[in-house]
Amino acid sequence: MFKSIASLGATLSLAAALVAGTATGSFAQEQKPVKIGWAAWSDAEFVTKLAAKLIKDKLGQEVQLVQTDVAPLYQGVSRGDIDFMMMAWLPQTHADYFARVKDKVDTLGTVYDGAKLGWVVPKYIPESEIASIEDLKKDDVRKKLGDTIQGIDPGAGLTRLSQEALKTYELKDYNLRISSEAGMLTTVDRSYRGEKWFVATSWSPHWMFGKYDLRYLKDPKNALGEAEHVDILARKDFKTDNPKVADFMSRMKLPIADLEAAMFDAQETSYDKAVDNYIEKHPDQIKAWLGEQG
Repeated sequence: MFKSIASLGATLSLAAALVAGTATGSFAQEQKPVKIGWAAWSDAEFVTKLAAKLIKDKLGQEVQLVQTDVAPLYQGVSRGDIDFMMMAWLPQTHADYFARVKDKVDTLGTVYDGAKLGWVVPKYIPESEIASIEDLKKDDVRKKLGDTIQGIDPGAGLTRLSQEALKTYELKDYNLRISSEAGMLTTVDRSYRGEKWFVATSWSPHWMFGKYDLRYLKDPKNALGEAEHVDILARKDFKTDNPKVADFMSRMKLPIADLEAAMFDAQETSYDKAVDNYIEKHPDQIKAWLGEQG
């Protein structure tokens, strides 16, 4: 009798421990930080930090930001090391990266439309001198530009397309200077203040268009592509594992003009301050993203 009671007690204790362990494991799973990957581009930094703040403050979930280059971002999401990224430029810029992972990721939505890649020059260069990429072939133009086009990161889709554009337009005398976004901006700022001639690879949205008077060169051969959309890619099963955040992200979409204004604000203040300002100025938009009634 006593042996049976002792056995029963041991069984109940074990069952209780298993239940408690399961509950603890489930709770720990729910409390795992949401991992958002991003590369150090100004548009990606703003939308990523905006999403992170709203997920933490409005949805009550911790967030971990993972900064890396574009190629590792795609790999990280496809392997499940990162929950999602907000900077898939499609259908052309990141076509190669996306093709490798498209069966291993889910698209949550489009964070903004009308994205554009191109080569820019300052408006103080007369259009009669440079209006199109074709004009870069002129000997006097080439000399004034020092045979150089200022580029960004080696792994960027814009860099790959720019290298192809050099071939398409037969600009064999030009050097695409591989650098980074920060390096490109340093060159633009220094040259602009000295009113020197320059060509730089760029994209919209970008805060630089709020600070400098720039214009895109015409691209008659469409070497750098047309307007694109920027999508949110998530690891497989993220929608099931975290439906609250996945639903929120599927509704998060910014007008490109609002985004550029916010990015310029970030440069004048800080990204954290610009995120706070955006949330304060767009309450109805935020409520719609959160699925709240007006």
